[in-house]
Amino acid sequence: RDLKSVLSSKESTKADVNRRSSNYHPSIWGDHFINVSSNEKYTNTEVEKRFETLKAEIEKLLVSNNTAWKTLEEIVAIVNQLQRLGVAYHFENEIKEALQTIYDSHVNGNCDVNYDHNNDLYIVALRFRLLRQHGYKVSADIFKKFRDEKGEFKAMLTNDAKGLLCLYEASYLRVQGENILEEACEFSRKHLKSLLSHLSTPLADQVEHSLEIPLHRGMPRLEARQYISIYEADNSTRNELILELAKLDFNLLQALHRIELSEISRWWKDIDFATKLPFARDRLVECYFWILGVYFEPKYSTTRKFMTKIIAIASVIDDIYDVYGTLEELKLFTHAIERWEVVAANELPKYMQVCYFALLDVVKEMEDKLVNKEPLCCMYYAKEAIKGLVRAYFVEAKWFHAKYVPTFEECVENSTMSSGYPMLAVEALVGLEDMAITKRALDWAISVPKIIRSSSLIARLDDDVHTYKVEQERGDAPSSVECYVQQYGVSEEEACNKIKGMVEIEWMNINEEIQDPNHPPLQWLLPSLNLARMMVVLYQNGDGYTNSTGKTKDRIASLLVDPLPM
Repeated sequence: RDLKSVLSSKESTKADVNRRSSNYHPSIWGDHFINVSSNEKYTNTEVEKRFETLKAEIEKLLVSNNTAWKTLEEIVAIVNQLQRLGVAYHFENEIKEALQTIYDSHVNGNCDVNYDHNNDLYIVALRFRLLRQHGYKVSADIFKKFRDEKGEFKAMLTNDAKGLLCLYEASYLRVQGENILEEACEFSRKHLKSLLSHLSTPLADQVEHSLEIPLHRGMPRLEARQYISIYEADNSTRNELILELAKLDFNLLQALHRIELSEISRWWKDIDFATKLPFARDRLVECYFWILGVYFEPKYSTTRKFMTKIIAIASVIDDIYDVYGTLEELKLFTHAIERWEVVAANELPKYMQVCYFALLDVVKEMEDKLVNKEPLCCMYYAKEAIKGLVRAYFVEAKWFHAKYVPTFEECVENSTMSSGYPMLAVEALVGLEDMAITKRALDWAISVPKIIRSSSLIARLDDDVHTYKVEQERGDAPSSVECYVQQYGVSEEEACNKIKGMVEIEWMNINEEIQDPNHPPLQWLLPSLNLARMMVVLYQNGDGYTNSTGKTKDRIASLLVDPLPM
């Protein structure tokens, strides 16, 4: 069907309406990715053949009865290397078996590996992190052996940079009540900062990066890109086969991601959002980068493209509600979204019709792709999640136009939905290969369970702490910071500190959900964890999505512009 055939002929925008403007900078990428083609160097048969050969060699290394596996340290090291280099997804079964071996050694020693390293901070902390990261519930009491009779971490550890770094990374897997890991975080951070100027490359680079963004809170692709350089420079532990595989894999994935982004960029340009809706942020490439943080593997290509289109349109809708639309127009748009039918556009201003039709088109396109996978069932959830987001946008718009300052609790409750993360968590599960799992997964996700709520609160609260001053100057609706200040009569600094503490609690809640022995499949949980991670990457130094000319631009270039030299 041709959605544009029902465009209303009435003019949309009254000249006398006083509309706000946020003066967002234009896209910094322009048409850069429009005509991009995959680098032939990384898509020819010879390269793919070499890649498969390397994979087979590394699979042999991972077989548990291989004589190369002499110590627990070697097992832990190779799993860690594959994880950090971003190639673990090629060896899921082998790594699962290796993790079970590591877990057995951790819990009861019922496996045939050497235990000589149980008092080595580096190996104990690394083992602990790997297990918790993969959903194994292991006790933090393992670190008690590294404390002295006063209950403080031993002074002898302060010069063990590798051990401290592993302890620091492990501490971010903590849950509420684990005081020993909070102390470990402070202890390791303090001494790593002291040691940093005395360390040499590549360890110094690794420590500096981890102090900026801990591994557990970093974007997996960026972490892999950064670690490949560190691994390549480490002559003591580098395995040449693993390094070559990691670099080839990075470039092969980059070629795929560039092709996807080229396709999406043409879609975006055909609709011509930048010209038709000039008041909105033109951030398609940044949206793709955001979703790349959720899923990077080839098997998620369809879902990745779908999610990018959805978040890009949602960003425009956000600007319509926050900046441009009148309250009456927003009421009409909210009603049209609730109806979800082409004819509902007849009541909308033309600028809203552009956005409305684009949204309906994208969802219909995904529905057609799922034609053999119960699409109506899946897309029902996709639509309901979008409706929930728009309802939350409308609540905030009504507050703004009424000059109403909500209570902190009201603000947080609505912000959970208006963050967009409950919607994205649902869209992330649309189109999974096993439809029985997808139906159950979507029932679970649409209910906004604890991990999705925590991820959403991190998104909103982290955003507010870093952007509330700019939003104040712009005359936006009150943020959670301002609501907290008004309700509790404290300073902005106190409010920010309180909210930062709440963010830390939500990170611990995410960890708790992943480590719960009865947790849902990790495939359901990881999108929410990865969405939370993207808030750190994008909002660490302000709003790196809206103002994407600094670190965001460099990070995008490292993943989507610059291939790794082989």
